[in-house]
Amino acid sequence: MTTRNQLSNRIRAGTRSSCLAVIQAESAIHRLAAIFHPLKFELIRMSSPGDEDRRTELQQSASDFFTRYLDDAVESGELDCAVHSAKDLPDPIRGTLDWWWLPWREDPRDVLVLRAGESACAMSQPVVGISSDRRAAYCGRRFPDATIRSVRGNVDDRLAQLDRGEVDILITAAAALNRLGLADRVSEYIAVSDLRPPPGQGVLALTFRKDDVRLQGVRSLFVRAVRLVGGGPGAESACTVAGVEALRHCDTCFYDALVARPLLRHLQEDAEAVDVGKRSGAYAVPRDVLDGLQADHVRRGSRVVRLKGGDPGIYGRLAEEVDNLTKHSLPFRVIPGVSSLNAATTGTGHLLTRRGIARGFTVITPRLACGGVRGVGADARAGLPIAIFMAVGKVPEIVEDLLGEGMPGTQPAAMVFAAGCDEETIVYGTLATIASRVHAAADGQPGLLLVGDLADPALAYSPHIAALAGVRVLVTGSVALLSRSVLHIEDYCGTPVLRPLMRLVPDQACCGILGQLNDFDWVTLTSPSAVRCLMAMLNGINADIRRIPRILASGEGVCCVLREYGLIADVVPAARYGAVSLLQAAAAAIQSGDKVLRLRSNLADTTVADALRAHGAEVTDCVLYRNEAIAYQALPKFDAVMFCSGSAVRSFVASWGVAALADKVSVVIGGPTSQALRGLDVEPDVVAEESSVAHCVQALAAYYVNRRLKELTA
Repeated sequence: MTTRNQLSNRIRAGTRSSCLAVIQAESAIHRLAAIFHPLKFELIRMSSPGDEDRRTELQQSASDFFTRYLDDAVESGELDCAVHSAKDLPDPIRGTLDWWWLPWREDPRDVLVLRAGESACAMSQPVVGISSDRRAAYCGRRFPDATIRSVRGNVDDRLAQLDRGEVDILITAAAALNRLGLADRVSEYIAVSDLRPPPGQGVLALTFRKDDVRLQGVRSLFVRAVRLVGGGPGAESACTVAGVEALRHCDTCFYDALVARPLLRHLQEDAEAVDVGKRSGAYAVPRDVLDGLQADHVRRGSRVVRLKGGDPGIYGRLAEEVDNLTKHSLPFRVIPGVSSLNAATTGTGHLLTRRGIARGFTVITPRLACGGVRGVGADARAGLPIAIFMAVGKVPEIVEDLLGEGMPGTQPAAMVFAAGCDEETIVYGTLATIASRVHAAADGQPGLLLVGDLADPALAYSPHIAALAGVRVLVTGSVALLSRSVLHIEDYCGTPVLRPLMRLVPDQACCGILGQLNDFDWVTLTSPSAVRCLMAMLNGINADIRRIPRILASGEGVCCVLREYGLIADVVPAARYGAVSLLQAAAAAIQSGDKVLRLRSNLADTTVADALRAHGAEVTDCVLYRNEAIAYQALPKFDAVMFCSGSAVRSFVASWGVAALADKVSVVIGGPTSQALRGLDVEPDVVAEESSVAHCVQALAAYYVNRRLKELTA
């Protein structure tokens, strides 16, 4: 068996030897090497059956026509991985290999290529070169009088056939021409609605051996955690807020038969909803097919929700679905739901627990195979797991009772403190040891005692392969950042610890100026929070956002929020963040005498306004919102802390002191926030390349993946 110390940091990546394949593989490997610096990537060129056999029509070729030899080499260990065009991957892929789609994608559309000066509309009975049934069908609709000819060879070969007059029109992929620097050969882009491209067109995929933990780690940065969501017992209102939030952000939702259909309205307009439920004993999608579909969507980079009825942990096949994802080393998060057990008991007044009457229960299906019924007490004596609520102060008495009923002292036991909260902690032991361990760990948190095999930590699932698995990330920014921070941290299976240190309060004194927006030539927006606050205030005074003048934005984070409101920044700095790059962009766009509205927080200084005035602009400096501190009594447990502003750094230190950062990983957005930390003699561990929450979390995830890769390849 390969041990950690035997793993090499050398990654041999294979590619086909065609010009296009080499160019796209080199680009992908260069990007990977820039992110995963402990690894050394080497590109190796090989052929494929499709390169050697130029006679077989692609429509009749084997599914692995362009991948077979490369994947043979990966399987044998000659290569560590192979870079393929995603649309060339066979389905299914061989059982010893795994794969994922790389995120750097080209234009997926198909295009028409003609000789210079010619027009498709003017052609009578053209000869059209194609390489797929899909394109042939399009030709039949678009050019009913055309002669369709199958063309083979690489892109240069196909273009040469066109230029020699062997075909009049060539249909090919825009991605291939773009990657080869031949975009000028495109005569017409074909609309996706007219010719739908295959899912992997313009995408690169990487195959590797299933047991390669190095490449599992690399993949963990590019796949998002599946959300296994309990949708509640039939009513939309019974789904948790966390479940609805997962639906709002997913790309694909696989849902069961008993799920409330109104829940699907929370999906984005372009999200895919797939019915996989069971009706009258028949599955809409067979279980093994669903497992494969779900895993494939994750590998393609989709954010997947598996929506199940009730609570999936109670007779909901959760264990099997989790085992499948674990088998494929794919990350997941479980979002518990309201069980039908709750609706049938608490909802009707038939309480499961009542002081002096019932102090615990076993959740079972009591019916025997022979049709008889057995009691709960018999199941408890037979060793069924027991869950006991409100048990923190009563553990010694509970243990004494269970031992008296004949349970052995070696029986596994665990206390779950603050279940489902960001302070959740689990203390493991046995009936003989759990009381003393709970006493040592108790700090006023509520707890639930588990007794039986389910309390054995060896049986607990863990998304260990995920980039932020086991990492508690303290989010200190404003309240406005919370939902986006949670979304991206959970993509990598981290635990968000939300402690916003400030709230943003609109400054109503600014409303008069906002009512005169059309008097200005420019408005500067230097944070996502400023955009959201501006839009809320404009809505409050019933102002038309179309009156907003030209926008000078500080970075991609601001641009993303602007796009949520249908707005596009007119000027964005070429550099990623910072006042210097902002002012450089302004100097090239703003003319002397232009009227500029500078919107900022009360904590921001007047540097930007002063520099714009020096450039000759007429600047109105306006405080749009004020930062109000939020105080907490105790510092929560955390492993990493995310700072999105200098004010967040200052608020953290004011609340808990610099010493609270000792032995913690700090990730910051931009130069000003880095300077705030360095002013405290603390060097940030991670600096995001762009000023957005998404880039901040991804940079933190990359830090932890690289740390693990160093351990694996040391």
